[in-house]
Amino acid sequence: MTGAGASAVRVGLVYPELLGTYGDRGNAVVLVERCRRRGVAAELVVVPAGEALPAGLDVYVFGGGEDDPQEAAAAGLRQGRAALEQAVAHGAVVFAVCAGFQLCGTVYSTGDGRRVEGLGLLDATTEAGAPRCIGEVVSDTTDTLGVGLLTGFENHAGRTRLGRGTTPLGRVLVGAGNGVGGVDGAVRDRVVGTYLHGPVLPRNPALADRLLEWVIGPAARHAVADRWGAALHAERLREARLRGLRAWWRDRRLARG
Repeated sequence: MTGAGASAVRVGLVYPELLGTYGDRGNAVVLVERCRRRGVAAELVVVPAGEALPAGLDVYVFGGGEDDPQEAAAAGLRQGRAALEQAVAHGAVVFAVCAGFQLCGTVYSTGDGRRVEGLGLLDATTEAGAPRCIGEVVSDTTDTLGVGLLTGFENHAGRTRLGRGTTPLGRVLVGAGNGVGGVDGAVRDRVVGTYLHGPVLPRNPALADRLLEWVIGPAARHAVADRWGAALHAERLREARLRGLRAWWRDRRLARG
């Protein structure tokens, strides 16, 4: 495991007071629990806003947030950028959702047009757009992380453009995702960003296990008892597909007049 030797896997929940609007704390909780169910010691490390970002964590989890909290988080994270870059260079995983995803890019623009410097972990820029992207999303990660279809809920105004050579997390089948290019999220090495809430890892156990595989190795491939996670994934995938079909049929009727 990265950065921890034989000790517990340390999953960091970063600035939950600022980046925790949509229950994204659940992503960190799921990673810890799926380690423990495999007999791998793990602990949840909460990094409150205002505290220095530690360099010795194995996973850093960033959640979503509204405009003002996001900007406050950006200021604090920039101060801890050296520690985060050091951790990533030594193999730590960064998993970032929505506002956290935007913060991992090079720059994002606020709703009133101000440009805020990001962390530069991903070659991505975000601008505010309209209309707001709200609803269920299905994306296909078969060609990237190889974990198949992801489901999640999006609620954002961002339009995120990926730099040349930057790999999207998935190809969008339902919903908006990045709002540009028909894709959602981005992946670079062990840094993963997405617009999917839900929280996304409880909804997509295969994605959680892929992240853990980078930390604990082949142990993450051992099955864990999780019939609820599998059932939730199947149910949300079915519902998202139905919503997508309804939207297609509605648009077709409108086009016909």
